[in-house]
Amino acid sequence: MLKTLPSFGRVGMLRRAMILTMAMLWLSVFRLGAQTPEAEKNFQQCKACHNIEGPKLVGPNLAGVTQRHSQEWLISFIRNSQAMIQAGDPEAVKIWEEYNRIPMPSHDLTDEQIIDILKYIENGGKVADEYLTAQSEAQAEQAALAAQIAAEQEARQQRLLEIERDANRNFGTTFFISLIVLLVALFDLFVTKVVKARFVHITMSLVAVFIILEITYKEATALGRQQYYQPTQPIWFSHKVHAEQNQIDCKYCHTGVDYGKQAGIPNAGLCMNCHNVVRQGKITGTEEIAKIIKAWETGQPIEWVRVHNLPDHVYFNHAQHVNAGKLDCAECHGQVETMHEVMQVSNLSMGWCLDCHRTKEVQFGSNGFYETYAKLHEEFKEGRIRRVTPDMVGGGECMKCHY
Repeated sequence: MLKTLPSFGRVGMLRRAMILTMAMLWLSVFRLGAQTPEAEKNFQQCKACHNIEGPKLVGPNLAGVTQRHSQEWLISFIRNSQAMIQAGDPEAVKIWEEYNRIPMPSHDLTDEQIIDILKYIENGGKVADEYLTAQSEAQAEQAALAAQIAAEQEARQQRLLEIERDANRNFGTTFFISLIVLLVALFDLFVTKVVKARFVHITMSLVAVFIILEITYKEATALGRQQYYQPTQPIWFSHKVHAEQNQIDCKYCHTGVDYGKQAGIPNAGLCMNCHNVVRQGKITGTEEIAKIIKAWETGQPIEWVRVHNLPDHVYFNHAQHVNAGKLDCAECHGQVETMHEVMQVSNLSMGWCLDCHRTKEVQFGSNGFYETYAKLHEEFKEGRIRRVTPDMVGGGECMKCHY
């Protein structure tokens, strides 16, 4: 670690570690449970749709919200507003109707975290003063270190991807050069006979044939697959901005991932839940968002280019993997939240899938999807098997994916 970060010496690293440790100890002693740095971090989920004061965004301003509603009501509403609306809560229904029936995403927060956020709102969107002094130097050091590490990792990853893309592009050139070399060697051997040494023709021909066969094999095995594919989209959309900076959950846009074969691509109407108010981006300005607004107003669908494709003879179901298998999106798609423009990082080959099916452990004991596997449940309870992998429940059978 120290070798990759030459600007941070051992003494400096130890000093920073001591500062962070002392800051954490100080905060653990004086933690008030109100207006904490954690509340400021969790409030970022709210900022996309709410201001505390100032112009209204997608939802109502939050100043004075603790006077308008009880703490218990706010905890329930923040955690799952749709459940309260469906239950007929009059205040929840009133807000739902007043703000154009735009759904507020559910938030997986504890009671203490929500109360902390409410205290943060009461304090005008500021962290309590007693936390700021202890945190300032530690946060600065931590942020500098994290930024340097992240920048190095991103640059390294980008270089690797560019090398791989360039190598794939050069296969075609290498193939044709090798073919020309082979034809020239054979033509000179049998016709022109400029080079008298036959071993030169034989050597050139064997090398060219080897390269041609290797490229042919590689291209044939990759037929229908497109690792490192990164098409240009009709609208410049950044997953890094939406998923990482604004922390929008994947399932908010890709609504079919839990119950359908396809994850689904959001239509312009869903985009307008936010962009009805947010008309300008910090990176793209107004031009790209204007394309979304135009598509929504004209009813003309946005022609997004699909990034991840499988051959036509392959069946894949997102619900099977995400809902039943409990897989995280990143396990197949990579760290999409770090990408501005999405790229297919996994090769999605049959071998890649089968390796996962043979090694990945499924949540077997507590997952209702696998209730019908009586024999496996019996062996699992008796301790004869300690884990269940997808290939043990049919994930290795040809007909599961090829039918």
